[in-house]
Amino acid sequence: MSDLIQLEKRGHIAILTIDNPPANTWTAASLQALTKTIEELNEDKHIFALVVTGQGEKFFSAGADLKSFADGDKANANYMGQLFGQAFAALTAFRGVSIAAVNGYAMGGGLECAMACDIRIAEEHAQMALPEASVGLLPCAGGTQNLPWLVGEGWAKRMILCGERVDADKALKIGLVEEVVPAGKGLEKALELAEGACKQSPSAVARCKNLIMSARDGRSHSDGWRMERELFVELFYTEDQREGVNAFLEKRKPQWKNR
Repeated sequence: MSDLIQLEKRGHIAILTIDNPPANTWTAASLQALTKTIEELNEDKHIFALVVTGQGEKFFSAGADLKSFADGDKANANYMGQLFGQAFAALTAFRGVSIAAVNGYAMGGGLECAMACDIRIAEEHAQMALPEASVGLLPCAGGTQNLPWLVGEGWAKRMILCGERVDADKALKIGLVEEVVPAGKGLEKALELAEGACKQSPSAVARCKNLIMSARDGRSHSDGWRMERELFVELFYTEDQREGVNAFLEKRKPQWKNR
């Protein structure tokens, strides 16, 4: 793993901290490390949830370091674009629940990272933007796709085409984040939600997440309902299904095996 991201495990929760001061920018090394880390977490049956945050009190992540694009190198642009895409696609596809604790500025690739998570908690001083067009670039790691899905086309155009920055309260109003908390409380709230996720069957959660995300693909309602029924039956091939039902009937806490 790169020293630019840190990983801690607390029970069934993994905490990933973007650690590249002063602005927690993404680099080729940290993007590759993120992809590899998510792959390893997917294989770790003891991990049910993931919290992503930034080191320090000011930045979640300012995105890419623009110095790497100053010379106009097309090969480097392609290389970095692929790394960003692979890393945040892996984060989106994490089999458990992912929660971004946005503890400060989330700009460009920083906001794209947060949007690749399932849930976003913002501290009250957080600022969010996709300012790429102001420097002759565009969001290339899901920004133009995820933002309109979350906030609608109008606000996506305001932020991407007009360069509008939103604070935490505005982000909450438009649906970019799910909750705003006082400064310094983002990680605490994210962990609280993660603990709630860990009480759910990880086998069921993975399938529920798959169904929710599939709605973005433009499938018909009938296809979605068919998938629900198929995955419902699929759960009966897991140990977690039997454990969950029997734990309820026996009035005890379930012991999830993630299998």
